Amino acid sequence: MDEFAIIQRLFAPLAAGHQGALGLTDDAALIDGPGGTQWVVTADALVAGVHFLPDDPADLIARKLVRVNISDLAAKGATPMAVLLAVCFPSDVTEEWLERFAAGLKADCETFGVGLIGGDTVATPGPLTLAMTALGQVATGSAILRSNARSGHDIWVSGTIGDAVLGLAVAKGDDPPGLDAAARSFLLGRYRLPEPRAGLGRALVGLAKAGMDISDGLIGDLAHMCRASDVGAVVEAGKVPLSGAARRCGSAIAALLTGGDDYELLFTAEPGDAASIAAKGGEFGVGVTRIGRITDEKGVKVVDESGKPVALGPLGYRHFAGTGR
Repeated sequence: MDEFAIIQRLFAPLAAGHQGALGLTDDAALIDGPGGTQWVVTADALVAGVHFLPDDPADLIARKLVRVNISDLAAKGATPMAVLLAVCFPSDVTEEWLERFAAGLKADCETFGVGLIGGDTVATPGPLTLAMTALGQVATGSAILRSNARSGHDIWVSGTIGDAVLGLAVAKGDDPPGLDAAARSFLLGRYRLPEPRAGLGRALVGLAKAGMDISDGLIGDLAHMCRASDVGAVVEAGKVPLSGAARRCGSAIAALLTGGDDYELLFTAEPGDAASIAAKGGEFGVGVTRIGRITDEKGVKVVDESGKPVALGPLGYRHFAGTGR
């Protein structure tokens, strides 16, 4: 079983009867809060050798941990409030490394306006394992859920797609061809230090109908959204936004559409709201691009400019499935 089969078969039954758990089909849970608000609760873990390279700088590892959690809150349209941290440190972690890790944690907690309010610290024989729970807040009933996509909706993404998978190649010393030093630095930064779209996510409340962030690959995550909403999708490959650095690499579009760690927003909206969505992107200095549409026919199809299917292979990263980052 891969991670999603494990969740569906073994863990989702434990959530039965808890409305805010959303059947464990979303990337957050909702808990009723005071004064017409709901708490949005999410958790993400990072493991050395899976989500980051063991020799990545300690401060950037800490900041990535904060940012992947803030990204989940952004996808729900939530305002970040606080985080809890659980860490498993191997014996070879030095005091200098820990100080640098704490400095990175402090920097991004301040950047995103969250307080560290608890957690746990333990020793492990390895590997380095980090987990964070993030708390955010939305007006009751306003959270942007995966399950609200409907046939006829436009599909949108923020930013550019595929940079992080290319950045991972750079981090491993397997630089794609055609890159200068500036492009390598840009792509490496996109992998090590994603930019959660917290402000844009809040601004999309009322405009975005369904939403999530892209962590396991654009097409794979869109497939999760479609299953949660019982719909299908068509993506026009030529409309997917790519950075200049990604275009210079000449990588196959399939690799960029299915690579993980972009942490951009993926959302649907009514066609009539296109101008308002573009304006919100401009307000926050973030590109937003329509890349396709939601359909009644189940499954996700990717087509080229002539409407012919684009072959993709595995749709995205899956733990336990042998499709490692």
